[in-house]
Amino acid sequence: MTGVFSCQKENGRLTSNSPLRPIYGHIYRVRGECSTVARIMPFRGLRPRKDIAARVAAPPYDVLSSEEARRLAEGNELSFLHISKAEIDLEPGVNLYSPAVYRKSKETFERFIREGHLHYDQKPCFYIYRQVMPVNGATHTQLGIVAGASVEEYQKNLIRKHELTRKDKEDDRTRHVDILDAQTGPVFLTYRARPSVDAMVTRISQGPPENDFTADDGIRHTFWVVSDDPTVKALQRGFEEIDVL
Repeated sequence: MTGVFSCQKENGRLTSNSPLRPIYGHIYRVRGECSTVARIMPFRGLRPRKDIAARVAAPPYDVLSSEEARRLAEGNELSFLHISKAEIDLEPGVNLYSPAVYRKSKETFERFIREGHLHYDQKPCFYIYRQVMPVNGATHTQLGIVAGASVEEYQKNLIRKHELTRKDKEDDRTRHVDILDAQTGPVFLTYRARPSVDAMVTRISQGPPENDFTADDGIRHTFWVVSDDPTVKALQRGFEEIDVL
C-alpha cells in the first residue's frame, strides 16, 4: 500500500517461526561518522487524515498497468494513484516518462497537501504497519516497522542488495522523487529478528491503531504511529544489535 505515509526527500510476521522481520524503508542521507551497523531513523510522515485514509491508500505503482490504475481510481479523486501513476489523469497512451506526467503528479501532490488531505506529523516518528492478506484460503500476516534507511549504507552493503533493477525504472523513480521532493514509495527490507525489538513491536501493535481498514482486494491494513521519544530511542537502540538489513 502507498499513500498512507511519505517523507521529505532530505532527510505479522512473515511466518510464525521466521527469523526475518519486514521494514518499510524510506531513504535518507547520513551525515557524520561512518556506521558499522545498518541504522534506522524516524522521519516526519506525510499521512492522510484518519477519516479518508482508506480512500487515499492504493496498491504500489509498479503492480498496475496504466489502464488498471485508471479503472481502480475511477470515481475516487482521493486515490494516491493520481500521484503515483499520474498518467491516469492525462490522455490515454501518453508516454509514461513524459515531463507532463511528472508535472501532473507534482500538481496533484501539492494540491492534496494544500487541501488538507495529507498532513505532516509534527515530529519525526517511527510507524508500525501490519498487513493481513488472504492466501489460498488462509491468512498471511506481515508486521513491520516503517523507518528511514540510508543510501550510504546501501552503497556500503550494510543494506544487502537483493535484486537487479531496470535503468528506465530507476530513472523514472529518481525523477519522481526529485520533482515531488518526496519519497512516495517505501522500499521493502528485512532484518534478523531480535527479542527486544519484537517485544516493542508487539506491545505497540496491541494498542489502538491510527488506521485500520480492509481494502477492496481483501487486504487489511493497520497502522500505528510511534511518536514518544523513549520508544523511538529504544527502537533505534534495538537496531544497534543488527548488523545488516
